Amino acid sequence: MTRLGFLIDQDTCIGCHACTVACKAEHEVPLGVNRTWLKYIETGTFPNATRQFSVMRCNHCEDAPCVEICPTSALFHRNNGIVDFDTSACIGCKSCMNACPYDALYIDPDSLTAQKCNFCAHRVDVGLEPSCVIVCPTHSIWTGDLDDPASAISRMVARHDVAVRAPEQSTRPKVFYKGADQASLDPTRTAIAPDGMIWADTTPGHPTPPVPDPEHQVARTAYTTAHPAPWGWRVSTYLVTKAVGAGALLIAALLVLLGHAGEQSAVGVMPPVVGGAFTALTGVLLVADLKQPGRFHYIVTRPHWGSWLTRGAAVLAAFAALTAAWFVAGLVDAAGAIEVLAAPTALLAAATAGYTAYLFAQCEGRDLWQSPLLLPMLLAQAVTAGAAVLALADAVMSVPEPDALRWT
Repeated sequence: MTRLGFLIDQDTCIGCHACTVACKAEHEVPLGVNRTWLKYIETGTFPNATRQFSVMRCNHCEDAPCVEICPTSALFHRNNGIVDFDTSACIGCKSCMNACPYDALYIDPDSLTAQKCNFCAHRVDVGLEPSCVIVCPTHSIWTGDLDDPASAISRMVARHDVAVRAPEQSTRPKVFYKGADQASLDPTRTAIAPDGMIWADTTPGHPTPPVPDPEHQVARTAYTTAHPAPWGWRVSTYLVTKAVGAGALLIAALLVLLGHAGEQSAVGVMPPVVGGAFTALTGVLLVADLKQPGRFHYIVTRPHWGSWLTRGAAVLAAFAALTAAWFVAGLVDAAGAIEVLAAPTALLAAATAGYTAYLFAQCEGRDLWQSPLLLPMLLAQAVTAGAAVLALADAVMSVPEPDALRWT
């Protein structure tokens, strides 16, 4: 079996950007985004200062988080280990961008789909090396089969002290760095240069620290590329609307448990109306956040069930169906049917509120989302939101157990 990988020799890299330019030319990469880019870090102070150049790109991980989280299998492993992508299958959900610990993916402004380095797979297929390897004037980029002990890259990995980026993520990356200062591979060990990073703008909203922390930041990043946050206000709002929609039915199920299934307006009709409306709004926000909203049906027609985006869509659809059934039962004042629906609806409401914890757990590139407390937080948020909405409704109709709602 072939397992292709890269080795970047930072002892010889001169930071000329030839690899970046060749990659752009080979793949017609638009301005403003990069499959391969250079990062400069500086250590020391004048006159004893040094600069290192690091080639950054997709790491073609063996356990690639982007492949796991992609809801339509637009990202996939080739037989030779390359992580490639199918533009025609991408819905532009940007989940892969949050899953990647290496910021290797971007949304192409022309196709509005996720793209990245694909090892120049079209060249490899016909026996050629990637374009970045061909143009490098100092042969600082090596490629080959890591499973072939006779290959040049295997010999270099075996003979030299090499490092990889973010090994703690356990993605088993296949881009190795020879002679790299750890500060160039670990962004938490560098401060952003206060003079504007040469030709690059600093990320808006993130002020540059004027003085590095000597205990943790041993260098400064003088030049790199911008990587904007993939998800914005729509995803933040979806967390709220989903909590309200699920919470309304969770509290309604509690009221049924307390013996109020016969309250037609307050239990049979109002909760599913609120839950259905906010669940529908959740779906609208999710589809609107896609770069290719016209392809949203791919989650159903070509699903990848390993992705919690796909599983979450199924949970939302099932919850919406039970919410509609509850509403119909409430309209015809079928208290018995509501009692039967209460338990499965509550279960799916909890799943609707909580599945995002598992989705965020797949976002390996976002360490602050990797909390075991996220699931109980989301469930508590939903219960609180549902009780709040029904407590507000008590102002215009008679809602049973108002004290229990306020307590909740």
